[in-house]
Amino acid sequence: QAQLVESGGGSVQAGGSLRLSCAASGYTVSRNCMGWFRQAPGKEREAVAITDIDIDDTTAYADSVKGRFNISKDHAKNTLYLQMNSLKPEDTAMYYCAAGVGNCGVRMFRHRRDDFDYWGEGTQVTVTS
Repeated sequence: QAQLVESGGGSVQAGGSLRLSCAASGYTVSRNCMGWFRQAPGKEREAVAITDIDIDDTTAYADSVKGRFNISKDHAKNTLYLQMNSLKPEDTAMYYCAAGVGNCGVRMFRHRRDDFDYWGEGTQVTVTS
């Protein structure tokens, strides 16, 4: 059973940066589709960034974060990251790590919550103006 533990959230002023981490156990990040989602109060959970298995080396981002966020993996640490730069107040949300099985395939483009099998508990990101 895969377990995902997020960390790195916090409060930052607009324009600042944060790096989120998702440490995986019982699961190999390099061999599976993974992503970051976020959910703001009163809103649905939305995909932020998705990354495929290492052989495919493909990533996808929500339009709202393109050019500001970067998703990456550390094979040795079996950890997924989300580097967030130029943060805006509208980025405020609970951020969740999500893991699927196998390569992403159409999941890379659908950005659907139910495409992912395992979830972390989330880490809060608050951006103040």
